[in-house]
Amino acid sequence: MTDNADWQPSAAYLYVLHLKGPSLAWEFLRRNPHYRADWSRAVHGTGEVAHWGLSFPGRPDP
Repeated sequence: MTDNADWQPSAAYLYVLHLKGPSLAWEFLRRNPHYRADWSRAVHGTGEVAHWGLSFPGRPDP
């Protein structure tokens, strides 16, 4: 197991310390390879994203 006691965030990620709610969730979700694959399929009409809790405004629910 790695000791993370001395870990410091890089300057590129300091903005996440100020995010709340949906913005913080998005930062984690958008990096998930399973989410990215599901989103890509859903955008092209061949996938399902309901289990991610997402919706596409303006698009009828299935």
